[in-house]
Amino acid sequence: MTTGVAVMSSATAASTATATAAATARIPLFLSRNNSSATVCSTLRCRTITRTRTRARLAICCEVALKSDSSTGFDSSSSSPPEEDEELKKNLEKVGCKVKVKSPLKVYHVPKLPEVELTPDMVGVIKQYVGFWKGKYISPNYPFKVEYRIDVPDRGSVKLVVHLKEEEFEIIAE
Repeated sequence: MTTGVAVMSSATAASTATATAAATARIPLFLSRNNSSATVCSTLRCRTITRTRTRARLAICCEVALKSDSSTGFDSSSSSPPEEDEELKKNLEKVGCKVKVKSPLKVYHVPKLPEVELTPDMVGVIKQYVGFWKGKYISPNYPFKVEYRIDVPDRGSVKLVVHLKEEEFEIIAE
């Protein structure tokens, strides 16, 4: 579909908008005027005419698709394989559990601290499993979001969030 843009005076633009609305009877068009601007909208296009002191400006608005094509994308009618559902359920049950890391890890992106080392004696809480997002299975490198609270000298308690693999932590008593 090709769309052209024409530059015209504000009076001509308003009369052309009403003529376009009358000429295309099969496409419902709506014309509204508010605060020195006229808007012509249809199911196929949306044009906004703005009047200024020197000239009229014609802007083309894009429409957003509300439904995806049924031949592509995620089909909600088909069910996922049972082993994926069991794995998802098993991983979602871990959310809220207290965990410890198995070996020391360095965390670099902590505000106002150069680096923090997580040791096996520190306890964190799993906040989220990110392997299932917006109805689709994804394969993140570090699927578990774990929150730690550490005491830093001269700053008090600092909350930091770390993404970990399942092999990097062990679950302790809930």
